[in-house]
Amino acid sequence: MPLLQFTPNGIYCEAGDFYIDPVRAVQRAVITHGHSDHARSGHASYFAHRDSEPVLKTRLGKNISLRTEKYGVPVTINGVTISLHPAGHIIGSSQVRVDYQGEVWVAAGDYKLENDRVCQPFETVRCNTFITEATFALPIYRWPDQDLVFAEINRWWKQNQSEGKTSVLNAYSLGKAQRILHHLDYSTGPVFCHPSVETMNQSLREFGIPVPKVNLLDADVRPEELRRGLVITPVSGKGSPFMTQFEPYSVAFASGWMAVSKRRNWQAFDRGFILSDHADWPALNKAVIDSRADKIIVTHGTEGIFSRWLREQGFDAEDA
Repeated sequence: MPLLQFTPNGIYCEAGDFYIDPVRAVQRAVITHGHSDHARSGHASYFAHRDSEPVLKTRLGKNISLRTEKYGVPVTINGVTISLHPAGHIIGSSQVRVDYQGEVWVAAGDYKLENDRVCQPFETVRCNTFITEATFALPIYRWPDQDLVFAEINRWWKQNQSEGKTSVLNAYSLGKAQRILHHLDYSTGPVFCHPSVETMNQSLREFGIPVPKVNLLDADVRPEELRRGLVITPVSGKGSPFMTQFEPYSVAFASGWMAVSKRRNWQAFDRGFILSDHADWPALNKAVIDSRADKIIVTHGTEGIFSRWLREQGFDAEDA
């Protein structure tokens, strides 16, 4: 029986009787990070990194049964030792190291290797079996240096400002938004955040996690301020009723998916900035090699393609 199994409820450790990022309600859930496809409501108890606490309680409720720990601190659950290690994905994101009777598995969750200077950088954890994501596991996905991307964003903002346009930057409210806020040139003008983004920002600040203080996007914001400013908002493209308040505007999307910006989905944006909180193709390959794992299990994305590629390179690999 493998130490970790893929079940309809999620990744399950029978020896410890817990699940990692379960998709259905379970008794004991170990959570890699606070994104909604990994942290779901309804579990009897939760275990996560301490920096995930404000996110989980904001999204799942203040009264959830939650235990948190720092990175690297071993915790024993029914004789199985687990510890959390930096995944570099978003604030509080973790790889889960599972150790039982000398066998070590690592479930990486979502991760990236580039240090975004916001969350704890990815840490290589050597193991017998490595479970890797495959969100961007195709050779076309190769991220530019993030400093170049942030320089592009700041230039785009200044250009729009000179033309009297509001700069509307679409970004996910947890992870991408905070990363962008840490890298903006605030000498350019005011920055506004949509209420859903600012709610997440404030929950992190109240917990002691530094997030730059910006303006709340509300009905009191004057049009002349918007035309000087940059607005960070969840995804809403050209032509949506929400966008009329910003006219005239230029709207952009910051995402790894912008590497394939010719897709019809992205025609709703004037600009695309290639910025991802996931590993690109070279980084995925590096993470696998550096793990020194005897076996690789690929999940969450283009599993079949990546596992086949790894087998061609001589790895014992399979998709979940």
